Amino acid sequence: MTRLCSICARGSSKGVINKNLREIAGKPLITHTIEHAIESKCFDYLSVSSDSKEILDISIESGANFAIERPKELATDTSAKLPAIQHCASATEGLTNKAFDIFVDLDATSPLRLPQDIVESINKLENSDSLNLITGSPARRSPYFNLVELNKNGFVIRSKELEQSIIRRQDSPQCYDMNASIYVWKRENFFNHQKVLLDNTILYEMPEERSIDIDTELDFKLVKFLLENK
Repeated sequence: MTRLCSICARGSSKGVINKNLREIAGKPLITHTIEHAIESKCFDYLSVSSDSKEILDISIESGANFAIERPKELATDTSAKLPAIQHCASATEGLTNKAFDIFVDLDATSPLRLPQDIVESINKLENSDSLNLITGSPARRSPYFNLVELNKNGFVIRSKELEQSIIRRQDSPQCYDMNASIYVWKRENFFNHQKVLLDNTILYEMPEERSIDIDTELDFKLVKFLLENK
């Protein structure tokens, strides 16, 4: 199996300014994820995609094989991530003259994962009949029990109803929060879809303490505390 790892990191960020370059535990945020990929020893090549020259330069210094400049149309505030991952993979195949069997994308804003999470995610997909895998952690709120929404009249309703009502959260179907940490695809479906969740997508479960995705300053401070005090 030939495997490519991509890390896609935009230069601009609305929620946490310049987050991919901000230091945590003595190194830029993106460097943590690059090191996870290298330490996993799973990949033939590691490519970083960005619209920021500074991010690309630091990525090469941190051990990435290729710095892929992301087109402007794939780096806007409204751009979907999967086309950027596919662009990065296609560009790397052009540079290496290889057609990879497995594509793995690691989110730079989820630095609490372990290299072993990468290894086990890849193994789980490769040993299954499924075509892609996502990671997630057990959800704190259940749409069957204590997750609610407003209906068209502005009234509170439970997000999902069961035929038989439940009185304990523990009795509700197990739900997961997508933690945006690791995505894995087999080649058969990687370039053919523009959505992550397919009919046979499987999940690799990670604990909550390794599942924080940095979207806010509070997330950044929490991850910084955990990494610097582990």
